[in-house]
Amino acid sequence: MLIGVPKEIKDQESRVSCTPAAANQFVLEGHTVLVETGAGLESGFTDQEYIEAGAIILDDAADVWAKADMIYKVKEPITSEYKYLREGLIVYAYLHLAADSNLTKELVDNKCVAIAFETVQVGSALPLLKPMSEVAGRMAIQEGARLLTKPCGGKGMVLQGVPGVAPAHVVILGAGTVGTAATRIAVGMGARVTVLDTNVDRLAEVGDIFIDKIETLISNSFNIAKVVKDADMVVSSVLIPGHKAPQLITEAMVQTMEPGSVIVDVAIDQGGSTELTANKEADYHAPIFIRHGIVHYLVANIPGTVPRTSTQALSNATTRYALAIANLGWKQACRKYPELASGINTAEGYVTYKPVAEDLNYELKNIQELINNKQIYLLQSKVRKNG
Repeated sequence: MLIGVPKEIKDQESRVSCTPAAANQFVLEGHTVLVETGAGLESGFTDQEYIEAGAIILDDAADVWAKADMIYKVKEPITSEYKYLREGLIVYAYLHLAADSNLTKELVDNKCVAIAFETVQVGSALPLLKPMSEVAGRMAIQEGARLLTKPCGGKGMVLQGVPGVAPAHVVILGAGTVGTAATRIAVGMGARVTVLDTNVDRLAEVGDIFIDKIETLISNSFNIAKVVKDADMVVSSVLIPGHKAPQLITEAMVQTMEPGSVIVDVAIDQGGSTELTANKEADYHAPIFIRHGIVHYLVANIPGTVPRTSTQALSNATTRYALAIANLGWKQACRKYPELASGINTAEGYVTYKPVAEDLNYELKNIQELINNKQIYLLQSKVRKNG
């Protein structure tokens, strides 16, 4: 298979999907890796390192897209890349389609196989989202602490406080991977931390991890309103796999907060989890907006601020399935790794992932019908046997 690794062109995106080490794995298994020149530079990988790993460097993004059977990238194709989409092309990346009706339409109309990192699910775990969630949770607290300083529009607080001065109160909505990572950093920095989640068992687990260092509450509108009012920083990390994020923090709640408080909406790439931040995705050039005196941080790709760490973590997690797709084709890879089927969001002109179909009003096609299409599978087998 020809695997294409284009340079990420979404504003301020510095990661690359495939490290030289991962490229070498593809080459050793008989595949060709086409890397756009400079694709890895901002993550610390030179073109020469890819060449030494056995990859081929191409100067033009259009060549990478045109020649590749599978495009292996970090972020979803943006508008200027839609022209490269074509029937049968596999796009393997973070896609967040429930929040992007235009891209979904392009993928469906062009009959692409769109495999979303963020929806590959093993039990309740999201193994391809987890490494970036770990990074995002940690960075959310770092960014929030910076925004609490007066020059950034914040209250002018140190998270830990000092002797005789109370620490900042950090409220974390969601006790999943992002929330737990954020809790770890907030506790480590000496903040007072309250964690909310709808899952009592998960709250118990987090409570056991951070014994006597956090407060936990069931997440409901009453409790959210109560703790948000008292918060110096809110980190919203709520995720419903594949769906748009629920808007848990209303404008009325925001208005009860003290001026200079900070909200970091980690769910902004899924549409935003507060009423004021819904669909207001920002970038590093203008990462915040201030409303009712509250600083809102809305960067969708927080892990992109630390590309060296993020790229290596992402490649470690995603290469396994990319190799399976390259070795077996996407349908046979789904037969071998059933969890990969949950990553297929569109295929052969259909939306195949239920949350995306529900949120964007598409008819849902059962992915198993496509995977187990015996007529096509037998035809492919016959072609392989006949050379």
